[in-house]
Amino acid sequence: MDLKIAKRTEQIQIGGSGTTSTCVYWLAGRCNRNPCRFLHTSPHSAYYHASTPCRHARKPRSSSNNNSKTALIGHSECGKNIVKPSHKSSPNICKYWTNGNCVYGDGCRNIHSWFSGDRLCTLAKLQEHKKVITGIALPVGSDKLYSGSTDGTVRTWDCHTGRCTNVIKLRAEVTSLISEGPWIFVGLQNAVKAWNIQTSSEFTLDGPKGQVLAMIVGNDILFAGTEDGVIVAWRGSSESNSPFELVASLIGHSKAVVCLTVGRKMLYSGSMDKSIKACLLSVWDMDSLQCKMTLNGHTDVVTSLICWDHYLLSSSSDCTIKVWAATEEGTLEVMYTHTEENKPI
Repeated sequence: MDLKIAKRTEQIQIGGSGTTSTCVYWLAGRCNRNPCRFLHTSPHSAYYHASTPCRHARKPRSSSNNNSKTALIGHSECGKNIVKPSHKSSPNICKYWTNGNCVYGDGCRNIHSWFSGDRLCTLAKLQEHKKVITGIALPVGSDKLYSGSTDGTVRTWDCHTGRCTNVIKLRAEVTSLISEGPWIFVGLQNAVKAWNIQTSSEFTLDGPKGQVLAMIVGNDILFAGTEDGVIVAWRGSSESNSPFELVASLIGHSKAVVCLTVGRKMLYSGSMDKSIKACLLSVWDMDSLQCKMTLNGHTDVVTSLICWDHYLLSSSSDCTIKVWAATEEGTLEVMYTHTEENKPI
């Protein structure tokens, strides 16, 4: 009996410092002290065994704090404030928070953030646009961020202060925006605006019909996917009146082209075309500008495309992400499909 009491006492009354603080470095996964004078326990631990490197026990939390999801402010050994991350019971983003009407606030069991992880943090929120933001570009070597929106404006932001330094009112919805070198390209109705941020020159590229929904540069050609299903292509020109010339219109989709990507000397385009009850994903040779193949793996709108190494990744409103790879015959086949239940991507 005496032996059991002594062992129980050893488990509860550990360490001579008397501290009940959890090690903030251990919480971050980078404590290198052994032994450490602070606790290395989970928030739900009532006591620690004597064999544990950390030498003191943690007091159980009071019942009044069990449901709190707010971040707590603690103090490190040197006196600096440390923000302890709140523990969410669900890894999902709150759909009500994304719409701005979650009634639970910090007490919501779902995540109120667009990301989660120990290595990510919010630097600033740029909130001047009134409607959907359709493009963001940070030109190489520039300290200015450019954003376009369906509110009809392009805004310039200072990367050091997060403040909006300029507003360009276009009186038309901006449905895409990219940068390439010193150029900013803005997709509008029936046109693309081109701005050179070094010379402050501005040009209008005619040719598209309907909204320009996606743009990309590859093989020194600017491609623009349009609402009518055509991909319009411009190449650099030495003409004095315009540095761009219209070189081709790529016809293969019967409905809007909503995403483009370039890789391995190929242009890939995703469309809303459902003529065969599947959204088309086309592959174009950038030298001949001819369609090489059509991929029919998705059953709804292809929303995004990425070329990565030897693979093509595609996401869709059918709640799937597909990984495509080349076969020995030279075609592309689906190698893997990831499904998000009831979550269009």
